[in-house]
Amino acid sequence: MEHFMANRLDEQYQSLLQDILEYGVDKQDRTTTGTKSIFGYMIHHNMRNGFPLLTTKKVPFKTMATELMWFLMGDTNIKYLIDNNCHIWDGDAYKRYCNAYPDAEKTFQYEGSDIEVRKMTQEEFINEIKIDNEFAKQWGELGPIYGKQWRSWENYNGLHLDESIDQIQNLINDLKTNPDSRRLMVNAWNVGELDQMVLPPCHYGFQVYTRKLSLEERLDLVAKTYDVFDPLDFGIPAKVNHDEIDKMYPVSKRAISLSWNQRSVDVFLGLPFNIASYGLLLEMIAREVNMVPEHLIGHLGDTHLYNNHIEQAKEQLSRTPKELPTLKMSSGHNFRAALAGKADEIELSDFILLGYDPHPTIKAPLSN
Repeated sequence: MEHFMANRLDEQYQSLLQDILEYGVDKQDRTTTGTKSIFGYMIHHNMRNGFPLLTTKKVPFKTMATELMWFLMGDTNIKYLIDNNCHIWDGDAYKRYCNAYPDAEKTFQYEGSDIEVRKMTQEEFINEIKIDNEFAKQWGELGPIYGKQWRSWENYNGLHLDESIDQIQNLINDLKTNPDSRRLMVNAWNVGELDQMVLPPCHYGFQVYTRKLSLEERLDLVAKTYDVFDPLDFGIPAKVNHDEIDKMYPVSKRAISLSWNQRSVDVFLGLPFNIASYGLLLEMIAREVNMVPEHLIGHLGDTHLYNNHIEQAKEQLSRTPKELPTLKMSSGHNFRAALAGKADEIELSDFILLGYDPHPTIKAPLSN
């Protein structure tokens, strides 16, 4: 029972599913699928209770992490995703291609002399992205979405474009030099470029917050970090202080939390990815600035279940949460390459997920 109570994340998620089923209003949407929707919800997870990957259904960690690396690269072309077997954005790119047809028609040469000119299927389109770099360059592009805004927000001085702004690097720098700042924010909602995006950002911004760890918290961290720890190392207990800890056991001095805002929330398919993605980003940033990950908070706006996800949600509600996994990051430099915008150098094997034993996957269609 103890480990069950520790997994408040799945409990919150199931409560959200139940609230939507009971109180959600019927709404139409751009995909024409239709939704049951509520407005305003908050997810709050303590990172000390485990890595925030739902257990009431399997969430593909590698797929989620690949998309996050793609954001951090500043990339906006699905070529990298497809090459790494991540297909989250396939439908958006294919929809853009379909809207351009017949200007984007394809000539197929079959055995003999048969020639057919037609629109590609989505499967054919994705394969073309994979094998043809020029085609990928043109049709794999999604516009100035997340990665572009995170890593190279365009900064105009009058009519002239100044050097673009790397919001992620600025955040890291500010955390190291002014960790109590109330301006530790990254924004993806660039009003001037929304019409150039295949899809305006759903999770449109995040903020981080840090605080000093107490003496007791740091002593506890020492005990958990070092295999050999004797309180007598500090001499008389009354003399134990932060300076003594710094000399003998240089553990973190601060905790760091992350809060993200989301205007539109596909609760069944999208939200589990969003929670885990920002959890992983928090872990990476914390490691870079030598802080302890603490709270992960999601502020959700239009929070909905698509009508073709209702039965799947009911199935997930019938499942009992399990213990959350833990995340281990290798001591290599690769995660730093990702935060520096060089995520193509990272190996996802640097992220090791321990103790993840979820219920089976529940399949559901993606609405584009």
